[in-house]
Amino acid sequence: MNPIPDIETQPASVIRRFQEQKLTETLSYLSACSPYYREMFCKHSIAVEKIRRLEDLKDIPFTDKTALQQQNKDFLCVPCEKVIDYITTSGTLGDPVTFAMTDHDLERLAYNEQISFQCAGVRPGNVFQLMTTIDKRFMAGLAYFLGARKLGAGIVRVGNGIPELQWDTIRRIHPDTLIVVPSFILKIIKYAEEHGIAYQQSSIKKAICIGENLRQQDFSLNLLGQSIKDKWDIELYSTYASTEMATTFTECACGCGGHHHPELIICELIGDDDMPVREGETGELTITTLNVEGMPLLRFKTGDLARFHYEPCRCGRTTMRISPIIGRMNHMVKYKGTTLYPPAIFDVLDNVPYVENYVMIVSNNEYGNDHITLRIGLRETPVADVTKELKDRFRARIRVAPDIEICTIEEIRKINLPDMNRKPVKFIDNRKK
Repeated sequence: MNPIPDIETQPASVIRRFQEQKLTETLSYLSACSPYYREMFCKHSIAVEKIRRLEDLKDIPFTDKTALQQQNKDFLCVPCEKVIDYITTSGTLGDPVTFAMTDHDLERLAYNEQISFQCAGVRPGNVFQLMTTIDKRFMAGLAYFLGARKLGAGIVRVGNGIPELQWDTIRRIHPDTLIVVPSFILKIIKYAEEHGIAYQQSSIKKAICIGENLRQQDFSLNLLGQSIKDKWDIELYSTYASTEMATTFTECACGCGGHHHPELIICELIGDDDMPVREGETGELTITTLNVEGMPLLRFKTGDLARFHYEPCRCGRTTMRISPIIGRMNHMVKYKGTTLYPPAIFDVLDNVPYVENYVMIVSNNEYGNDHITLRIGLRETPVADVTKELKDRFRARIRVAPDIEICTIEEIRKINLPDMNRKPVKFIDNRKK
């Protein structure tokens, strides 16, 4: 298979016509098979046959997470006997949502990861080390396995955590590519340094990074990405995905944004006025899934803020590229006159060598304004006034310094890793809604 699907190298006009044809097919399918969308079309007097252009999407109401939670079964478009796999979201913004996957959907998921891996330069014969869970109703781990299998690459399902097991696997099997949350790379580097492991001479050549930004908005490495490169000069590839999208945006070797797969998803950026933003502006990513059989979504608002880049990439792809995620809509904090998103705070703390773990708590002060408290667990206390030293770091990077509480590592770990969560809890929003 050609590493680049043909549609991803076509002129913008061809890609647009292709997506409009896919949109027509999707709307027809939803009208015939989706109880939720059939009711929506009726309620809002929407004639789906009149929605022909991408611009016409603005005439269709949005789908949000609340609807998915409260009317979950109404999104199912197939009989239950066609469902092969049940998946739930991580529940980062509330109760987890269940997604039912048919055999067709699992094949689509495999294709998505196959072309995403190819985007990152992985080929048949490469060997992945999977450092994320494949159980606990998690889509991503399953997607990686299916994609590697479809690509013809090997995969070692190690799971998350346990640096000793990660290095034992690398020593025994010699994988060349990690699938990993990037901050965990620093943890396994630390373990290697403490145990005399020559990690720079290992078989690992690249890491496909999930769940955390590696780059700033100009595509240069952020503090986390640069800290990894300074220690271990492997290739780093950022990805962005979600269960609701069942689609991945992956960087190519040019490292200038995650590539859009137009055969899998239609993307919009929506502003505060609920209208599409102008080219180059930031907006909330809103998606319409294509070729999904079980639970397709129409104009689903992801809550993630991003920008789109349209100039052709040096890799040969002409598709849109998505910027690093700026933050989540409802995670925005206005603190001392500065607008912040949690990733800006995390980027500072992830690169303080004596910080082991942390949690960011946002609340209202006595005047109703946003207030930030950081609870931090330390590996060591490097200076007498560690709180001042940390605040100086924040002022240097983001111009303001949150309140800081020093806690034990174990106290923070219990907050970060509650029993029922797949993702670490690093942000708690206690503001009055």
